[in-house]
Amino acid sequence: MDTEAQHMERDRSSGPLDGPEEGSRSTHVQDRPAGSMSWGRTAFLGMLCTAALLLFSAFVLQPFLIPSGSMEPTLRVGDRVLVNKLAYRFGSEPGRGDVVVFDGTGSFVQETASGDDAVGALLRGAASTLGLVEPAGTDFVKRVVGVGGDRVVCCDRRGRLEVNGTAVREEYLHPGDRPSEVAFDIVVPDGTLWMMGDHRSRSRDSRDHLGQPGGGMVPVNRVIGRVDWLGWPLGRLGSLEGTRAFAGIRPTDADHG
Repeated sequence: MDTEAQHMERDRSSGPLDGPEEGSRSTHVQDRPAGSMSWGRTAFLGMLCTAALLLFSAFVLQPFLIPSGSMEPTLRVGDRVLVNKLAYRFGSEPGRGDVVVFDGTGSFVQETASGDDAVGALLRGAASTLGLVEPAGTDFVKRVVGVGGDRVVCCDRRGRLEVNGTAVREEYLHPGDRPSEVAFDIVVPDGTLWMMGDHRSRSRDSRDHLGQPGGGMVPVNRVIGRVDWLGWPLGRLGSLEGTRAFAGIRPTDADHG
């Protein structure tokens, strides 16, 4: 009796298992396309988000990694700043004291044909646009010291920078730095800017290109945007502090009016 009961129990247990086992096999096979579709959907959403972020960085607000100490103490090596690309899009132009990012091709660096791999350059450009790597060698961050029509002189008898005959009290300079070790007296052509770093003894800026074509002047249309915020490190998060160093400067036509 016991043996027969065991056989009957085994038959009852094995019979129903065939159906679910087949069902589970077929269900597993049917689930694969759904899983594949899920991965494809995730990849598509990832690419869509990346594209949206790249477009936002390209036209609105771009992270920018500070690669050198030329703007200390205002900006430090490794800082990530947010560049407002809409600052000069609607008729306004860079003003004295603005900290800007610009393309120095033709003014700070010579125009040369690039021999870089196209795909590598594209990937690096995308990473730079997102602030993940150092910017291209043609991109710079400096402070606007002179705009079109300004006469910029360094230095006066007290060792100060002068713009249109008015001494500038540059409170943003790196401690211990003089306004310039190089004497100059220039007039900024219309449509261009005279750029200088805050860490004057470590900044290669408009002064270093006085004897070259263009004289170190940066065309206004080469300005990428204005540095308005600090995004990293978190301890320095916030808007970039402005300056009133140039508040009393009059345009040259006012001097003759």
